[in-house]
Amino acid sequence: METVAGRWRARFFTLWAGQQVSLVGSRAAQFALVWWLTTNTGSATVLASATLVAFLPNILLGPLVGALIDRWNRRAVMIVADSFIALISLGLAYLFWSGAMQVWHLYLVMLARSLGETFHWPAMAASTTLLVPERHYTRISGLNQTIHGVLTIVGAPLGALLLSLLPLHGVMLVDLGTAMVGVLPLLFFVIPQPQQEHVAALKARSFLANAREGLRFVFGWPGMVALLIGASVLKIALMPAISLSPLLVYQHFGGGAVQLSLFEACVGVGMALGGLVLGVWGGFRRRVFTILVGLLGIGVASIVLGLTPGTMFWLALASVFVLGVAVSMTDGPISALLQATVPVQMQGRVFGLLGSLFSLTTPIGLLIAGPVADVTGVPFWFLLAGAVCTATALVSFFIRPLIQIENQKPPANGSADPGPATAEAFAALDAAIPPQRLTT
Repeated sequence: METVAGRWRARFFTLWAGQQVSLVGSRAAQFALVWWLTTNTGSATVLASATLVAFLPNILLGPLVGALIDRWNRRAVMIVADSFIALISLGLAYLFWSGAMQVWHLYLVMLARSLGETFHWPAMAASTTLLVPERHYTRISGLNQTIHGVLTIVGAPLGALLLSLLPLHGVMLVDLGTAMVGVLPLLFFVIPQPQQEHVAALKARSFLANAREGLRFVFGWPGMVALLIGASVLKIALMPAISLSPLLVYQHFGGGAVQLSLFEACVGVGMALGGLVLGVWGGFRRRVFTILVGLLGIGVASIVLGLTPGTMFWLALASVFVLGVAVSMTDGPISALLQATVPVQMQGRVFGLLGSLFSLTTPIGLLIAGPVADVTGVPFWFLLAGAVCTATALVSFFIRPLIQIENQKPPANGSADPGPATAEAFAALDAAIPPQRLTT
């Protein structure tokens, strides 16, 4: 692995800034597309189904994509993935310009954009580890959460503004332009790669053997298994609630595009503040405590939002502000924990696999939530999601493998070292997932 240079900031933040500009356009375009879908269908089932389609590539391909990223040049992967997403925006612009846009087109577009993101995210996360000194991981994660919040603040109002000034195909062209800004720095800056001997070792083995090694690493780490189980429960309830937010504003609170942009902006303000606090403070010494306190905040905020009457939109805004703070406090430490713990030569495989596993139960929730929300109303699902988050956070404080997840730090050779249960866990995984099964 190339060492992180003393002047790492110039290279990292130039690449990082290009990515953030690209995300501004993506957020504005996403707002426009979701509002188009909301006003043209008014269906919770359609919104939930569209979100489900967007999750499929990550769920199905995450482990395999991660293995490829560890073998390929990560800079090239990001260039191709970002360029592919830009071409999708160009196709959207044509469909809206020609008047041919249909709901099923949007499903295909979301599927294609998600495919590009499935390659982009683990490549960017793995590259960050090689660009940034380890002592700055948590602060960079906090900064990412802050900017994520700022982009949410800017993206929704910008989307509403662009909708008032431009036709939909014009909004898509803006997204195309910002995507190109994200690609440009990648053409001029080198991203460090894992040591050549690690890459050569990967290529000497079969692709499926590499993917299987990532599986063994994750499932031999008891704390990560506990985290995955908790996340699986949460995703069933929480992700559908988030996907139904436009209908909550449109139907329950009687709002329009401006109110939805304000709603999302309040989430963004909370995320920015939470990320800023995390970046300065760094969180509790044990990152998992910061994660669980944030999760508890998400649960309480969601319950309040679910109970808010349709005439009290101001309380809904306050609730999602708190929710945004809590999201930053939850997500930031997870990224830092993984970057500090997973060996760099395995990060593509592990990050891709975890992205898939963290999302594995989301389709279950989305398939249930749409029809249920059409019958019971969207607020009920927020109430349910909040109750699940709160209960999961409280129970998690008493799950020993999760609380001790950072004490199970794997050694540099890529095999987990969580204690005496490791050999048994690997043996069980070998029995449950033989090599030939991965080929089907």
